[in-house]
Amino acid sequence: MNETNLVKEEKIKRRKSVSYSRWGYFFILPFFVVYILFSLIPLLSTFYFSFFENYRIGLMEVGPNFIGWANYHKVIYETEVPRFAMNTFIIWIVGFLPQLLIALLFAVWFTSNRLKLKFQQFFKTVIYMPNLIMASAFAMLFFTLFSDAGPMNQMLISMNLIQEPIRFMTRTDTTRGLIEMMNFLMWFGNTTLLLMAGIMGIDQSLFDAAYIDGASSTKTFFKVTLPLLKPIFVYTLITSMIGGIQMFDVPQILTNGKGTPDRTTETLIMYLNNHLASKNYGVAGALSVLIFIVTAFLGVFVYKSLMKENSITGGKR
Repeated sequence: MNETNLVKEEKIKRRKSVSYSRWGYFFILPFFVVYILFSLIPLLSTFYFSFFENYRIGLMEVGPNFIGWANYHKVIYETEVPRFAMNTFIIWIVGFLPQLLIALLFAVWFTSNRLKLKFQQFFKTVIYMPNLIMASAFAMLFFTLFSDAGPMNQMLISMNLIQEPIRFMTRTDTTRGLIEMMNFLMWFGNTTLLLMAGIMGIDQSLFDAAYIDGASSTKTFFKVTLPLLKPIFVYTLITSMIGGIQMFDVPQILTNGKGTPDRTTETLIMYLNNHLASKNYGVAGALSVLIFIVTAFLGVFVYKSLMKENSITGGKR
């Protein structure tokens, strides 16, 4: 009887107890639902429609008609995609290099135990604030400042530096320069904080040892800081490169979507948006897929190239 009672009690306990082993799936389920609905399905549908002819002429809609790889051939050989890719690369690289150098300089200054700069929190807040401003607001601000009758021209004329207003938006160098300046101001604060986090993660005893050995600040930076900062540096480079390829909002608003002058500031995503606006979904889908492939290839290539030395060193250890 005792054994029978024990068996009954165990069954009752099992019924009352709740198993939490499967509850984790309910917590991660919303992520997968949102990802499938808003990322995976649009991605697959974009790839699917890239093989179809689907556009609108006036009120008449053509397609969808299956045409195979014709859209990809048109994007690569029959359009100005290489030109817009070069525009995108030039604007990104000219804005990114000063951003990286100045962010690296600030990161070293703010984390240096020798300098011990005062008001660090204030400076960190100030340099990060432009990152909080919407790109559209930033573009409108620069459009107003550098317009023909804007404050910048008025100030230069009042200082007798120029006789006539500079038409910033009609010159390739000045228009690209404004876009590059905006990208620099918007993102160098974020880059600074990332590099600061990387430097603060380095063991302080390594800097102390270099100081005791008589190494200068410059030598310590190139021999200790920079090699150990490489993972964060690679992350910053890859994310900035992806953002550069996807550059859209700043040049779109500043040039009213026209890429003026003479489409020299039109980026790949601006060109893609023009096809979406004209309902040419086939070419837009092909261009989207190609941008995705190029972005993935460049990301893997940069990571493998820059982290190769680290992996070899880790293997030797």
